[in-house]
Amino acid sequence: MTSKTPKYITTTLPYVNSSPHIGFATELVRADAYARYFKLMGHPVFLNTGTDEHGQKIYDKAQEAGKDTQVFVDELAEEFKKLLPELGILPEANFVRTTDEHHKLAAQEMWRRCKEKGDIYKATHAVKYCKGCELEKTDSELDHGKCPLHTNNEIEVREEENYFFRFSKYQQALLALYEQTDFVVPDFRLVEIRKFVEGGLQDFSVSRLKTKMAWGVPVPDDEEHVMYVWFDALTNYISVTGWPEKEDFGGWWPGVQLAGKDNLRQQSAIWQAMLLSAELPTSTQIFIGGFINSGGQKMSKSLGNVISPYELTARYGTEATRYLLLRHVHPFEDTDITWERLDEWYTANLVNGLGNLTARIMKMAETHLEAPVDTEEVTSMDTQALERFQFQSVLDGVWNAIGQMDEYITENEPFKVVKEDKAAAQEMIIKLVKDLHEVAESLVAFMPETAAVILAAIKDNKKPENLFVRIES
Repeated sequence: MTSKTPKYITTTLPYVNSSPHIGFATELVRADAYARYFKLMGHPVFLNTGTDEHGQKIYDKAQEAGKDTQVFVDELAEEFKKLLPELGILPEANFVRTTDEHHKLAAQEMWRRCKEKGDIYKATHAVKYCKGCELEKTDSELDHGKCPLHTNNEIEVREEENYFFRFSKYQQALLALYEQTDFVVPDFRLVEIRKFVEGGLQDFSVSRLKTKMAWGVPVPDDEEHVMYVWFDALTNYISVTGWPEKEDFGGWWPGVQLAGKDNLRQQSAIWQAMLLSAELPTSTQIFIGGFINSGGQKMSKSLGNVISPYELTARYGTEATRYLLLRHVHPFEDTDITWERLDEWYTANLVNGLGNLTARIMKMAETHLEAPVDTEEVTSMDTQALERFQFQSVLDGVWNAIGQMDEYITENEPFKVVKEDKAAAQEMIIKLVKDLHEVAESLVAFMPETAAVILAAIKDNKKPENLFVRIES
């Protein structure tokens, strides 16, 4: 039995009103790399992802498609589930659907506990509501009367009797939570959410009338209402641990959450307030990533600039897709990508970079060494940067080492020296093999299959097949 602390890592649950997009794929491979790292360090790891399947947007989309809502979400959920093996995600990763019966029961138990605390009450008032976010909006959050994230949608003014959550009650408790070092990463997102909470919190609706929107988890003891989608979906982070039957969460919770910047309020304020209300442990840490744009514009189907993760794996393969998303998408800021840039990064850094270097070194080793090189499990990977979610920085360091190895070959030319001084050339080749071994060890969490091929080639002292196929222009 390991003495290492268990690590729980979760993505957000993408909304299944459309097919998987590159932003979620990036979040997924980041969570996987983070989980793989801690697994390598000997920690028991629980990696969670899944799909958010209730709410008005999904109901509307199903109606537009002329499909039963459950059939509609079943089809899209399968697209998201298939993305896991497509991106090389740990096979033991958990995949939850918010339409799962156990999850519904857990969401209802969360409701009961918050209500018993006096934090859920019935009231009638008018609110401004963005259907795109499925969130109520204050005037200060709107730009010229529109939601900045969904400018094509009109803000709705809704007045009806709903249940509300006493969000306002938790202002000081949330501010105290934000005093924890690195509770929200990066720090400018922590500043952002702190400023939001300091500005004052408004209670928000946590139910919808079943007659207006039937697609949701039933509110306990009130058949006229279903739960507001966020209240339902957020509970997945603990329902997957076996809660509430397992009050100790099976030893997994609290955990680390990865999310996009459009989820900052939901993950670091709303969810934490719900946990405080239910007297459950708050999250360990929340990592907030930026958006991915294309050609200077937000990706949208109408502009025709959407890049599907399935298109990426079809063009570059699983391992290269992981590399592109982990190294060339900034972990904290917005990133602009195009197919031209992706092709350039793939060719320069994988085909002509790691792939070519591995072939050159292992060809020399196979030809000029009598036996495999005796290597140690050593990595120069910046583990502190990885633990701070700086995936790009870690891989920049690995590729810097690859560049130095290329320079060493160019400057020392062991393939020429071997003709005059075999012993000296063999020393150079042994050094290069050891350095290549260190690079491979550093890539295990990021590109596990590529790392395994390189390590096997070193063990067998054989040049492997080409790691990356050149793209035909």
